[in-house]
Formats: sequence, C-alpha cells, structure tokens
Amino acid sequence: MSVQEAFAESMPGVSPGVYSADDFRAISEIAHKEAGIVLPQGKAMLVYSRLSPLVRNSGCTTFGSYVLRIREDAAERKKAICALTTNHTFFYRESHHFDHFRDEVRPGLIERLNRGGKVRMWSAGCSSGEETWSLAMTLLGPNTAEGSAIARRDIRILASDIATHALAKAEAARYREEDLKAVPEPLRRAWTQAQGGDAVIAHDVQQMVRFRQLNLLGEWPMQGRFDVIFCRNVMIYFDNPTKERLVARFAQMLAPEGTLYVGHSERVTGPALDELAPTGPTVYRRRAA
Repeated sequence: MSVQEAFAESMPGVSPGVYSADDFRAISEIAHKEAGIVLPQGKAMLVYSRLSPLVRNSGCTTFGSYVLRIREDAAERKKAICALTTNHTFFYRESHHFDHFRDEVRPGLIERLNRGGKVRMWSAGCSSGEETWSLAMTLLGPNTAEGSAIARRDIRILASDIATHALAKAEAARYREEDLKAVPEPLRRAWTQAQGGDAVIAHDVQQMVRFRQLNLLGEWPMQGRFDVIFCRNVMIYFDNPTKERLVARFAQMLAPEGTLYVGHSERVTGPALDELAPTGPTVYRRRAA
C-alpha cells in the first residue's frame, strides 16, 4: 500500500483530492517552522478538523490551495497556527507548583516588595488564562486587605500565548463558577466575584497582568529579567532540540535565583542545565550569579 493510499484509508469520507498526505506533510512542516509544533501522522484528522473551517472561509476548495495561501499570506498563516494549537488547561493545574510558589518563592518576593523593590513574572503559553490567574491569586494570598496592598506595589505579570482566541478569553477574566473549584476556597472568596453563574477575577488581580500575543520561537521584546517563569505543558508539542533551545532562552531571561516551572512530563535538558538547578518536582532555580 502506498503512502497516499494508507493516508486515504486513515481519513474515511475525505476525498484525497481535497486533503492528501502531501497536504498534511506541508502543513506539518509549516507548523514546525513557525511555532515548533510537531504533528505526527496520527494527527492528520486533527489537522483536517481544525483547518477545514479556515479552508472554507478563505475561499479555497482544497487543502492544497490553502497550503499555497498560508505560505504567501502571513495573516492567514497565523490563523492556521492558532487553530492548530491546543489550549487545554484549568485552574490550579499541577497544584504542587502553586504550593511550592506559595511556600518557597512568595515570601522572598513579598519581602522585596515591602522594601520598595519590583517583581516580574511570566506565564508563557498562558492559554485561556487559568494558570495566570491561579499564580496571581496565590501571590496576593487569602487576606483581601493585605493582598490589595500588595497589588498596588510594583508587580507585573506577563501572560503570553500564540493563540489570539485563547488570549481573548484570558483577558475577559470570566469563567464558569465550577471551573474554579480547584482553587483553594480562601483565594476564591478573596479574589473572584460571582456574576450570573460566572466567576469574575477581581480588579486588583487583573490590574497586575498584561496579556500579549507572542510566538515563543520568535523574537522576545522583553528587556528585563523575570523572577518567576511558568511554562507548563507547552513543550510537550515540541521536539527535543526545540525544547532545549527554548529552555536555554528561559534560563537567560530569569533573574539570578529566579524560578522556572515546567509541566509534569517535561524536564530541563541540554545547555540550560549549566544555569538551572532542580529545586522541586519540575521546578528549577537559576544559579546565583
């Protein structure tokens, strides 16, 4: 059986004239070059289902003609990459990271703020915002008066993602109440407000965060270094050389003794190990200068 025949057999009901193995391979190459996303053969149906609406809306009648379009049209290519990203996340995911941040990192940051210093954190690959808001609420703590005072200090949290539709949901800061069940009740009570069956993140929390569209494989416009970087369950979609390059860049963006949190199935390998030392399960600290 040829590659084309095997591909067609794996795509029942889809005409090879509309979507072929060559189309999938071309899209995979574009996704990897643009955003580091690895799309193995088993993702062919996912690619078809996520891009079909864009193919139709673009006026193209086949995936082959759409491939030509996204090669030439940067705006359409960005839409395609956004559609191919996976935005699965939830509040307090991998809660041990927030426990570590609360117990091991937060006290030093609060002490610095009390001395008039600044704190900078980055939620890289923030998706629809649940990680970012979990981090921000944990920083402020359960006491509303104390947390509001902290929020007025020199704190900025950068929340970035490549997918504009995910960022729109994150910036809206509005979720179903049941989505926040994993958040510790004292934090939920202090930093969210119920509105018509939804939970809205409090203004004091929102004003600390800046959302930006950013491709982690592209240029980073940030000038200063970060005390904390969360990049979790993003690199699982990358190949190993891409992961190692990205983590090495994160290490350079961390302040001395800054902390990097990665996903439960991710590990720091390669050149970044010269800069980062493990300090907990999938938690790394940049070595002191």
